[in-house]
Order: sequence, then structure tokens, then C-alpha cells
Amino acid sequence: MSDQKTPPATPFPSNIEIAQRAQMRPIVPLARERLGIPEDSLEPYGHYKAKVSLDYLAQLVDRPDGKLILVTAISPTPAGEGKTTTTVGLGDALNLLGKRAMLCLREPALGPVFGVKGGAAGGGYSQVVPMEDINLHFTGDFAAIALANNLLAALIDNHIYQGNQLGFDVRRIAWRRVVDVNDRALRQIVIGLGGTANGVPREDGFDIVVASEVMAILCLASSLADLKERLGRIVTGYRANGEPILARDLKAHGSMAALLKSAVAPNLVQTLANNPAFVHGGPFANIAHGCNSVIATRSALKLADYVVTEAGFGADLGAEKFVDIKCRKAGLKPSAAVVVATVRALKYHGGVELADLKVENLAALEKGAVNLQRHIDNVVNRYGLPCVVAINRRAEDSEREIQWLSERIAAHGVRVIPATHFAEGGRGALELAREVVRLTEQPNRFRFVYPDEATLWDKMKAIATEVYGASDITADAKVRTQIRQLQEAGYGRYPVCVAKTQYSFSTDAKLRGAPTQHVVNIREVRLAAGAEFVIMICGDIMTMPGLPKVPAANNIDVDADGRITGLF
Repeated sequence: MSDQKTPPATPFPSNIEIAQRAQMRPIVPLARERLGIPEDSLEPYGHYKAKVSLDYLAQLVDRPDGKLILVTAISPTPAGEGKTTTTVGLGDALNLLGKRAMLCLREPALGPVFGVKGGAAGGGYSQVVPMEDINLHFTGDFAAIALANNLLAALIDNHIYQGNQLGFDVRRIAWRRVVDVNDRALRQIVIGLGGTANGVPREDGFDIVVASEVMAILCLASSLADLKERLGRIVTGYRANGEPILARDLKAHGSMAALLKSAVAPNLVQTLANNPAFVHGGPFANIAHGCNSVIATRSALKLADYVVTEAGFGADLGAEKFVDIKCRKAGLKPSAAVVVATVRALKYHGGVELADLKVENLAALEKGAVNLQRHIDNVVNRYGLPCVVAINRRAEDSEREIQWLSERIAAHGVRVIPATHFAEGGRGALELAREVVRLTEQPNRFRFVYPDEATLWDKMKAIATEVYGASDITADAKVRTQIRQLQEAGYGRYPVCVAKTQYSFSTDAKLRGAPTQHVVNIREVRLAAGAEFVIMICGDIMTMPGLPKVPAANNIDVDADGRITGLF
């Protein structure tokens, strides 16, 4: 009998290790060969990323549109789901099938990168690169958005200091400052202290950059001119008689647009498989609308036959806003949807804690599958889209668990397809890609959750009762009055952007699975007149997150040669 020992298994490389080994192609010839974009229509940022000229993209208007595929997911858990990873893997798989496919992703925010979640460029062998650049400063879009936002804040306070000719009621300033780092200490602050030379003391606060209306405007604008017009319509505050004061009244929108002139152009990068991808616009569908830019999506539809895009968090948040805000405003019609799940995450929704998720547990899977079923129901019956469930497969998933899940979901007329794109790249998602192509060739009944003419209250109630499974919505007298005033002021035609916890269909993050008969309380209402939606803040969700006890920033480092470690 041999005493030779089995060699230890080679550990799977980290996301950043895989990304740093990537054989990237220079972006200029890649854009020319794969998309037909001429060199003079690109503004390179180094060798591997570039902005595409808006003038060139405007010339594509008469081309036919490709098919738009939405990737969404179950309610997120600490166990992870892999929505961006699946989006990238699916795009690579479509290209392997000989389809002309392109990705449209969102830019990562630095708050999660340095906080809990880490990066958002995909994972394993389904990533967009250069991963470090994308996860950190990238092309400076978020910095430009923060500058434009905070320029407006400075102009407001300067105007008040200089005599307040527009008549701001300092108790009703509606514009907050932003920063792209999770910093709970900045949620509520007092500014203007230190004497008359430092301005007028008043309460203020910070949001994270992705929650800024400027971010939403950049993502929903159709052109630079439209961006400037929308910036001018921002409501900055109110006079004592309740009249709104707009950014254009302060003559702020021109300088804000100048700061955003480059940021509004989409960023072109590539996957590990050298397939083209637009990465443009902000995330956070729990407090914002959570979609990439309209300009990027529309442009990709002219450049490719299949465009795979993502919306933030679950199908109750990101997908609903993708449908009711982005598609409504931009005239987009998706052809199919993918709902991403993991066996681990479904068992977590079934009550299993993180330490025990590797153990086969069909009872917990059955209990947690209701979360997936609710999301499928929303996609198929609320949004009217054909869909497939992509199981982002892990090594510990048992065959019995996969088989049970496939049979359970088949009863809803939806296929469950395990995919191994994390470990194998596009090759691991070929079956998923084939099913997606089949679905895009089927007629669909795409629709919105509510009509334009519904009142703001009824729009919020429709989302809560039809999408979240709630029994009703509530709000105190002050919030009800604000909603009524917005309705009467002509903003009732706007869609609603709900800010709530991403971890549950309810407003209680601890309620896993698919709770019903809960009540959604509207805590606060904010108007985003430039973005053209009304934000309903529900439960205890914060528009400025905090850092965890052990932030991801503690593990990020750079060596003497400039090599970054610790990003994930």
C-alpha cells in the first residue's frame, strides 16, 4: 500500500489575482474591430478604458435596436448571489455562441468597496477589467457628480450669505451634500458655525454620491443638452410661501453641466474574454433607481444584437425601477429577464445561518424557495417578461438540491439552469445563453406596475401590495401632506422611486423569505424634479450608509511597485 499523500488542492485564485493575470486588449483597436467605433470617437483613459464620443453615438440613431436582456436576482443575503458575475458570464457565453453581444453594467461605488460588499466588477472568471481601475476612481465620473452636487450646495449657502435675494426659507433647503464614502457621522450635521463670516448656521446632511439626484439625472439624461435642462429643474429649496427655487434660478446648471461634460459619455472596457462592455452610471437600487445610464443602454442596443444589463439588488427593487422608471422614461422594452440565485442564499432565506450553509438541507431550501418564487412572479406577472432562473453554482451544492429546485420552479413554467461561469467563464453559461436566446424570440407582455395617471399614493401602494406582498402602506400626517402637495403641484405624473431595505420584501431587514401582510411605512418623501421621480423613503433605510466593524478598507493595500491587493 502506497504511503504517498494526496497533494493539497490548489486554492482558487482571488478575483483580483484573476483580473491581474488578464490578457487585455488595447481598447482602441478592440472598439474598432468589435464595434466599428473609429479611433477619433474615443477618448482613451490609459490603454484599456475609454469614453465614447456622444457625437458619434448620436449618429447611430437610425440603426435597428438589438434585444435587451435584464439580469436581476433574489433578495440579497450575506451568502451572496452573483448578479454582476452572471451578467458578465452570460455576455461572454452569448459571444461564444456567435452572437454579437455587449454588456451594460453600473459603476461600483467606493462606499461598498471600502465597506462590506467589496468591488462590483463581477467575480472569478466572469469579470470586467481593468478591475482595480473600475472599482476605484475609474474615469472620474463619481468625482464629477460629487463636485457638481456640492457646487450647487455651495452656491445655495453663498446666495443666502450674500443677501438671499431669491428668498430661501433656511428651514426648507432641499439640497444635501454628498461624499462617496460610507460615513454615518455626516448623516445629520450643522453648518455655518463660527460667526457671520462663515455663513448662516443651519442643519444639513450628507448622502452617498449614488443617492444624489445628479447621479440619477446623469443616468436618465438622453444627451448633454437634456442633462443641462434636467439640472436646471432641480428643486433646491422653498420660499416661505412654499414656492420652489430651482437650480436654474441660481444660474447653477451651466457650471454643473460643465463639470459633467465628460462624465455623461459612457465608459468602454472589456471582459476577461475581451468582449466589449459599457460600465456607466451608479448602483444602489435600495436608495436610488439602481440602473446604468440610458445613454449607455441605448448606444449598446445600436452597436450589438444582444445587450445584457443589470439592475440593482432583487427584482422587487432594481428590476421594478428598471421597468417603472428607466424603461418608462427611455422608451426601452426588454426581451427577457434572468433571475439569479444561489442554493446557499435560498437556504439562508429558509432560516439557515451562514456557518451551516454548506450542509445539504432540502427542508430549508423548500422554505427559502418562496423568495425566488415571489421574484419570478413579479418578473413574469407584474413586469410581463419571460424569464429563466440562473443558479450561480458552487462546489458544495448537492445534486439533490439542484434537482429539487429545478422541479419546484418548473411548475411555474420557468427553467432553472445551473451555471459555472464563476469558475469557467462564458463556457460555464452556454446553456443559460441558449435559453436566453430562445426567450428573446418569444412574444412578451412587458408592462409597468402602475399607469402614469395614478396618484403618487396609489403608485406607492401598487408597488407595496403587488410587488412587495404588503397589505397596505402608511404615513404620518406630515408625510401625507407632503405627498398631497407634490400631487397638487403637478408632480403626480412622476414615477415613484422607493428607498427601503434590500434584504427583505418588507421594510424589516430580518424578515427573510417572502413575508406577506406586512405594512410599508413611508418615513420621508423627497422630490427629484430633474430626474423626474418622487422618492419614498420607507422603514429605517439610510441614504448615507455606515461602515461595518471591520471595513473592507482594512484589507486593501498597495505595494512599492503599485500592485493592489485585497480588492474582492
